[in-house]
Amino acid sequence: MSTSTEQAPATSGPAPDSAPERAAAPRLPWWANPRIGLLVVIAALVALFSALRPAFLDIDLTLVPMQSDISVFVVVGLAQLSVLSLGHMNLAVGRMAAVAAFAAGFAYDRFGVPLVVGLLVALVVGAAVGAAAGAIITSTGVNSFVVTLALDFGLLGLVAILYDRFAGGVAFAVHPAGMDALRSDTFYDYCVGPVCGPPVPLIVPIAVAAVVVVGFLFRFTRQGREVLMTGSSLRAARLSGIPVTRRVISAHALSGLLAGLAGFLLAINNGAFSANIGESFLLPSFLAPVLGGTLLAGGAVSVIGTALGATLTSVIQKGLNLLQFEADKLQIFIGVVLLVALSLDRVRHVLAERKGIRA
Repeated sequence: MSTSTEQAPATSGPAPDSAPERAAAPRLPWWANPRIGLLVVIAALVALFSALRPAFLDIDLTLVPMQSDISVFVVVGLAQLSVLSLGHMNLAVGRMAAVAAFAAGFAYDRFGVPLVVGLLVALVVGAAVGAAAGAIITSTGVNSFVVTLALDFGLLGLVAILYDRFAGGVAFAVHPAGMDALRSDTFYDYCVGPVCGPPVPLIVPIAVAAVVVVGFLFRFTRQGREVLMTGSSLRAARLSGIPVTRRVISAHALSGLLAGLAGFLLAINNGAFSANIGESFLLPSFLAPVLGGTLLAGGAVSVIGTALGATLTSVIQKGLNLLQFEADKLQIFIGVVLLVALSLDRVRHVLAERKGIRA
């Protein structure tokens, strides 16, 4: 699911004549579609890693844990996508996840709240921090890069202080009812005709729900369309009467809310609410949406592409881990592979532009 905004070119003829022309304008062919390209790359890597290490297709060792990892990466990617829609960045996405996870762990530890209540606490705290970032950006006019970078450093210190003060410098080891089941239980026996798939972890539907909600928001709601219009042209959005300030704050609040959800899911996967939640979120948060076709300049997003980008990132990491790459070499190789993927995506678009095809 991809959504974009663009201004229609001015025409001198009547509207009824121009509408068919716009409808007939050629679009990108399938080979230039970044989502198709990602599917091909994912399939090729799965085949390669399976041939080199048959354990890549092992259900318990690889497939089930990888689905949990992908779920977290998808939600993290959606958190970054929410502000990329404006042409903004959220460099504090990992720390927002950490402070939201702390809030959930604190609620479980001190008040014994049910699992779902802790999730709501994490979402509210994440949304509040994101909204605060958006409010600072709109009120001061300072670039989102600077504001969220400063916020990242501030939250880093805050999270350390909070865990030191309320958890003795260690993680909350509390396990509310349902947490262990959410972490380890799976859906079994799902089949499409004669073909049956591997078990699906219980957190996967949560990530799927996030994809559906964010996709619906940007594609079918007025608020989502106005956010994209703001990202496409701030001046045009203001002249059109769009409440730009509210839209910027709401996009950052959504980013914080999704970061909080990602922090909660990672804490569930880890089995504890700790200060290092979200430390590795920054790179995947950009890779997933950008690989999927979301524009860094704003005005266009691809929710399905983000899910595919997150899947590609996780497949690469899991495959290289099974090939026993050292940590440093692993990071270098991931960087090279992803740079090549981004470059190939740009090549496809350049070729399409030279053929006069509209994206």
